[in-house]
Amino acid sequence: MSASFDYYRTFYYVAKYKNFTRAAVVLLSSQPSVTRSIQNLESELGCRLFIRSRHGVALTPEGETLYRYVAPACERILRGEEELGLSLGLHGGAVSIGATETALHCMLLDRLASFQKEHADVKIRISNGTTSHVLSELREGRTDMAVVPTPFQIEKPFSSARLKPVRSILVGGPRFSFLCARKNSLKSLSGYPLAGLPAATMSHQFYADFFASHGLSLHYDIELASADLLLPVAAHNLGLAFMPEDLAAGALSENHVFAIPLREEIPLRHICLVRNAGSPLGAAARCLADMLLAERTDES
Repeated sequence: MSASFDYYRTFYYVAKYKNFTRAAVVLLSSQPSVTRSIQNLESELGCRLFIRSRHGVALTPEGETLYRYVAPACERILRGEEELGLSLGLHGGAVSIGATETALHCMLLDRLASFQKEHADVKIRISNGTTSHVLSELREGRTDMAVVPTPFQIEKPFSSARLKPVRSILVGGPRFSFLCARKNSLKSLSGYPLAGLPAATMSHQFYADFFASHGLSLHYDIELASADLLLPVAAHNLGLAFMPEDLAAGALSENHVFAIPLREEIPLRHICLVRNAGSPLGAAARCLADMLLAERTDES
């Protein structure tokens, strides 16, 4: 016995409303089609399910027995479809996004605040970590998208789009404020303690490439676990640190740290949106991605 679910769904609505015409309206079907479905179901089950009259239909004892099992099953499936529709739509939807500390503080938090004002009922889950960690979560399907700074490496079907340029500067605490009086060479920095992220991070790779382009090697005297420690370490005179200018803006204005001029120009980094082009986004995630792309201040 292998009656299709469509037959049982039709049976459910006919039994619920005790009327073929009303069931057809709800099913966006025609009365003859509903009648055929019921006849086919009765034929497959080998019994009559309804007693028909001018006033509508009533369930037979066999129909009553079947309805006790079909009704809760259909109602659970219909509720599941409804909840799925909500999660895929903006109303009650959800979006999961991965981001680095730099991406969060230099751009993403402001954008998410604007998004939430327009879509207050959308649930937002933020997963943060290093670029490698964030991209790994995206590859494994744990997040809908990633927002990370260059450099990084991706392969198809993943694609990226630039959202915002990031200017990096060298900062130091009051102990090193005398360095602000002149432009300093990268080579001269070897005489001062440097703080930065571990060699496994993309941030380290970026600055290592910058040093290498000038024939120098990068060595940190203080190695930090996360980017959010760079500013406190510099402000406490523990060492000089490279960081995005946006992250240091508040501390610079209050003279907790000072921007140290360099002869060599630090290349721009770019905060990028990374997506899996082969995996469709839900409505909420798609809306957020569209907003990020529409408000970008960088060339794609």
